[in-house]
Amino acid sequence: MAGEEIHFPLYQHETSFHSNNPKTKKKLRALLSFHHCSCPLIMDQRLKRTLKRKLDLDENEGTAKIRHLDLPADISQKINLLNSAFSPSDSDRSSAKRALFALSEFAKDDEIVDILVDCGAVPVLTKVLQTAGTVTGDSDCDAFTYQYDVEKESAFVLGLLSVKPEYQQLIVDAGALTCLVDLLKRHKAPIISQALFSGLLRRVADAITNLAHENTNIKTLVRLEGGIPPLVELLEFNDTKVQRAAAGALRTLAFQNADNKIQIVGCNALPSLVLMLGSEDPTIHYEAVGVIGNLVHSSPDIKREVLQAGALQPVICLLSSCCLESQREAALLIGQFATTDSDCKIHIAQRGAIQPLIDMLKSPDLQIREMSTFALGRLAQDSHNQAGIAYNGGIEPLLNLLGSKNGSVQHNAAFALYGLADNEDNVAVIIKVGGFQQLQYGHFNAQPTQECVTKTLKRLEEKMQGRVLKHMLYLMRFAEKGVQRCVALALAHLCSPNDRKTIFIENNGLESLVDLLESTDLKQKGEASAALYKLATKDICSLVDPAPPSPTPQVYLGEQYVNNPKLSDVTFIVEGKSFYAHKVCLVSSDIFRAMFDGGYREKEAKDIEIPNIKWDVFELMMRFIYTGTVDVDLNVAVDLLKAADQYLLDGLKRICEYVISEDISVENVSLMYGMSVTFNATSLRYACILFVLQEFDKLSSKPWYCRFVRCILSDIRKFFSTFLTKPDSLDF
Repeated sequence: MAGEEIHFPLYQHETSFHSNNPKTKKKLRALLSFHHCSCPLIMDQRLKRTLKRKLDLDENEGTAKIRHLDLPADISQKINLLNSAFSPSDSDRSSAKRALFALSEFAKDDEIVDILVDCGAVPVLTKVLQTAGTVTGDSDCDAFTYQYDVEKESAFVLGLLSVKPEYQQLIVDAGALTCLVDLLKRHKAPIISQALFSGLLRRVADAITNLAHENTNIKTLVRLEGGIPPLVELLEFNDTKVQRAAAGALRTLAFQNADNKIQIVGCNALPSLVLMLGSEDPTIHYEAVGVIGNLVHSSPDIKREVLQAGALQPVICLLSSCCLESQREAALLIGQFATTDSDCKIHIAQRGAIQPLIDMLKSPDLQIREMSTFALGRLAQDSHNQAGIAYNGGIEPLLNLLGSKNGSVQHNAAFALYGLADNEDNVAVIIKVGGFQQLQYGHFNAQPTQECVTKTLKRLEEKMQGRVLKHMLYLMRFAEKGVQRCVALALAHLCSPNDRKTIFIENNGLESLVDLLESTDLKQKGEASAALYKLATKDICSLVDPAPPSPTPQVYLGEQYVNNPKLSDVTFIVEGKSFYAHKVCLVSSDIFRAMFDGGYREKEAKDIEIPNIKWDVFELMMRFIYTGTVDVDLNVAVDLLKAADQYLLDGLKRICEYVISEDISVENVSLMYGMSVTFNATSLRYACILFVLQEFDKLSSKPWYCRFVRCILSDIRKFFSTFLTKPDSLDF
């Protein structure tokens, strides 16, 4: 593909949350881990129950406050009861079991977790796990059942406590991680029910997930303790809830930990994960695609192994999943696969990924849009996919997402369009739906996005020749009015100066732009103003030359003869003072030439009265006649312009017009324009027209703006007609 590839950040998540509130995120993570609510529907039900509990508490707020004062004592009492968890006494065991269940309820409340830890729950719970392992194989069924119950609840409470990052290392230092890993390795006792054993494994895997969450050291410790192989084995466990919990733990352990990734793949997890991708249970394939996503992130070798294991097609199928979380993770993974090589990008498109990704661009879910733009951005960098994305209707929704308030979505959409603009067939599609305007006038806050949009516009400009330009001209002649306008607006910015006459005169593009200046839509007026200004100024330094060359050779006497009586043959009386001049020099003015060569009385007069001109103005005018140049101050420029017009000194007029045009402002542009008409100051008139076009944003709010534009519309049309046909002879 021609051009450089622009790389953007890769988005990876251990677990995904939809809240910026830390407490809410922790609670959501706890609910996800321990109640397996990966699907939005299940999550909604859980959150409703949580809200109901909160409302119930609010109704009894006074009682709750009193009870809160007793919590430390109450919690301490229940923790002490756990010390007798494995007492021979049935009553002690029963009390310990009730205490453990009470602690698990307390641990679900973020506000009580700190009290639990302060009261010493962590070492006691760890001791319970350590002591439980001493139950012998000769124990009866009730003893085993009791053991598994307390282990399961202890793991559950420790997992809830580890939701708070500040307690993760405390729990590990107490020895809980070793116990949890040992529990993963345990074989089920024959006399224990499958449901109880599954529940224990699920709680243990969830606890490891929360312990290792965003904690690099603990992720490494899990591997060193031997926790990864049993978790990989659990991917094939005959209980889907256990599979899901094991996948969740592996997903966390694989995130940004290269050694863990290598061991997970080395334990042959990929075949099981690929099978899980095809599960009908959305919570299963959501966790599986998350594990694979974290495995391949920044790991090209693992990415190749994942593709060889057959993950591509099931991941593409997940793009159409009913589970939004799976859709999002699948789109992210497709984007990661698309960075491998060009062939992989082509295979992704051939297997049907493009259409569902384009459909996802219109999703109401922000993260779905973010990941689908990311994937399409990667795919669009391959020339074989560019036409396919456009053919399937991808350009317009991508353009619409340039207006997103989310920086990542906007950024990814811009990157995708950059790739699509490399295909000549796509240029016409982008322009005729108004894509140029969205790129040119969009608001892009992030610097990388701005740079990407700039490169896209540059790419469109480079394509505007040959076959592409012919297509544009065809649209200008035969497309509907709205498309013709979009094309004209774009070509004013993108076309080569050599093509301007063909586009805007011979194919009527100028009329489309001028017509828009009369539109009642301010946005269209603004775009037309910007387009016309660009058309007039592109590759041109200035249309108002402060010192134009004289059309005919001039002879100047020089500075030393200005107001010098030596050899003077005529005297002008200005404001009562004499100004000495020389007829031979004055012939550069048609008025003076006629005065001295014609039948006027001044022909023979020695003293000639000059009315209505101030001395300093007349002196400057004569200095120009004698030297061909003069320094004009703004204070005298208007009076000097009037004099230069009166005596037909075009060169001096242009100098005055240049000085005056430098002072054009929003407040005086209409007066300046009137002055240009009065004194036939064409350069000043051009400058006023360009100012009106350039400063649309400032002028459009003025009550007189629309009326003023209507008044000068014919001059605007005349100016551009002349400029585009004979740019070297700008003259009305």
